[in-house]
Amino acid sequence: MIKTILVPATDPAADAAVFATALTIARAFAAHLDALHVQLDPLEAALAMSAADGTGSATILDSLVAELEQNAMARAANARAVFTAFCEREALAIAANPAQAGREASAQWHVETGQEARWLTVYGMTADLIVAARRRTAGDEAAARFILETLLLETGRPLLVPAATPLAAMPERVAIAWKPTPQAARAVVCAGPFLARAKEIVVITVEEEGRRSRDDADRLMRYLAWHGKGAVAAPVSPGARGGAAALLAAASPRADLLVMGGYGHTRLREWVFGGFTQHVLAEAPLPILIVH
Repeated sequence: MIKTILVPATDPAADAAVFATALTIARAFAAHLDALHVQLDPLEAALAMSAADGTGSATILDSLVAELEQNAMARAANARAVFTAFCEREALAIAANPAQAGREASAQWHVETGQEARWLTVYGMTADLIVAARRRTAGDEAAARFILETLLLETGRPLLVPAATPLAAMPERVAIAWKPTPQAARAVVCAGPFLARAKEIVVITVEEEGRRSRDDADRLMRYLAWHGKGAVAAPVSPGARGGAAALLAAASPRADLLVMGGYGHTRLREWVFGGFTQHVLAEAPLPILIVH
């Protein structure tokens, strides 16, 4: 059951799809949205910037701190305004605890100061689900990818990455990218609330030399059958496109949500060699529920 959802409030342009997707899920489960905005520490940032360019005088440092503090406050106010407008438009109750929320979806605003990745990890560890944007402001792709990787690898919680179009309804068709790994197994368990509501489930396996992927799919389908859910198998060949592209080509036309395990190798190896997870996160045209 999903009862708490963490939503990073980072950039108004990216937040709209994330908030809308999170709300669709929250309404389905009468869950609570924790919107978290992390503002930088002006002094910490100023010290780092002055050390980098060699300007360390007290006057320049004070001026830089004041400027950064003003910018941080403006960003926080803007993010809060977007959140408030969203809650008012959606008639979403503001609540700090279950007693205030009642039996409806609710939301709460949080602000922390410091390193964004650290605070998102702290909050994420006590959420049932994290919904975060794939991209943020143009030109900020590397920072967005770092945040997604941190949430995925450091929280131990499932991460849902929406598509460009917000999720307007709970997915009725779910694709599972299956390979017998701990990450994929955890993803299936964490996807339980979505699988329970799905009308169609397809198990997609990417053929590998020396492996009988049909046997792998059969075992997962048997597991799902014991949980009252029918599924069909869809083995695909990687071909010249590669496994990740073949997976997305198979999942996109027949699913509203893709469930998969992420980062079966170390993050460094995935980063250097352009791994499977990296490709899916960058190119998937449908929402992804991913678990490490």
